[in-house]
Amino acid sequence: MSEQQPDRAALVDALLKRAAPGRSEFEDLFVVPLFAVVMALILGALTMLATDVSLATIGRSYLALLEGSLGSLRALSETLTAATPLILSGLGLALGFRAGMFNIGAEGQILMGGMAAVIVGFSFPGLPWAVHLPLAMLGGVVVGAIYAGIAGVLRATTGAHEVISTIMLNLISFRLVDYLLRQPWIQKAGRADPISESVLPSAELPRLLAWIDPNLRVHAGIFVALAAVLLVWWVLFRTRLGFEFRASGESPDAARYAGMRAGLIIVSVMAFAGAMSGLAGANQTLGVLGRATPGFSAGIGFNAISVALLGRSHPVGVLFAGLLFGALEAGGRQMQVDAGVSIDLIAIIQALIIVFIAAPLLVRAIFPWGFRRAPDAKE
Repeated sequence: MSEQQPDRAALVDALLKRAAPGRSEFEDLFVVPLFAVVMALILGALTMLATDVSLATIGRSYLALLEGSLGSLRALSETLTAATPLILSGLGLALGFRAGMFNIGAEGQILMGGMAAVIVGFSFPGLPWAVHLPLAMLGGVVVGAIYAGIAGVLRATTGAHEVISTIMLNLISFRLVDYLLRQPWIQKAGRADPISESVLPSAELPRLLAWIDPNLRVHAGIFVALAAVLLVWWVLFRTRLGFEFRASGESPDAARYAGMRAGLIIVSVMAFAGAMSGLAGANQTLGVLGRATPGFSAGIGFNAISVALLGRSHPVGVLFAGLLFGALEAGGRQMQVDAGVSIDLIAIIQALIIVFIAAPLLVRAIFPWGFRRAPDAKE
């Protein structure tokens, strides 16, 4: 009996180690992306050298990148403004990736959610701010969820792959927005170009620093993004629904064997992801643009795919990845002005980051000292 006690204790200890998040998870979420960013910046500098850019100019460009993203209150404002929709849409995509769903339709979901928010935002004059703003944002969430849910229903009922259906839905959304902006009840009075009525002040996301400088664009949407990070984390890791999402993503066959309804999970995941992207669209039209124009999503939905990948499909990782990409966008404009370096370099750096994120073994091989060695088999 006494001999069994050490064995039982060893078994319990092993089970606890497996249940608790280990260092490998920390490395995968934080260390690998950090080294990926470092390698992307190094290769970005080498790219500039290969195009006859001097070392002094490279130094000035990276300094301008830092100053344009973090060097002043205006820079911080622009970084947070650019990061907010990336975080929101990235959360939805990360949720889908966790469940094994490859949602490529965030761009279309942003467009449809943003259009819905604009329509609600100018359609109810006289409503108080406390009612009108939540109602407009809810419109974006609901329409984004419905639009993404179409791909989920097609996958669940016909087996149509969500990558194809969401790409097609993106194309439909571009033309649908163009059509809607030509409708007399949406198009701004007296304008011949496709542009919507302006959102009423009662439906605008308030700017946080307007009392310091009216040109500082950061708005209350950043708090919405932080709340969304907490919500998605709670859903993924503290609810039965989130467990079913993760279980379905890890092993769909095992999830079905355990009695989980695959069709319902697919539709729920896509609807949840679309709701987040619709909220990102509402963030843009209610907090930044104040109206809708053709292509107002400006590629945010495609960049959000990179954010979700860099964040390793974890809500906290998506938060930091969104802030990084927002900083790159804000600082890239300053880099172009101060150093005369093409803003296309930012796209190159972003692409390199994704390349290294997609190859974590390569990152570990380049920076072996940054990772814990695997324990020996005898241990």
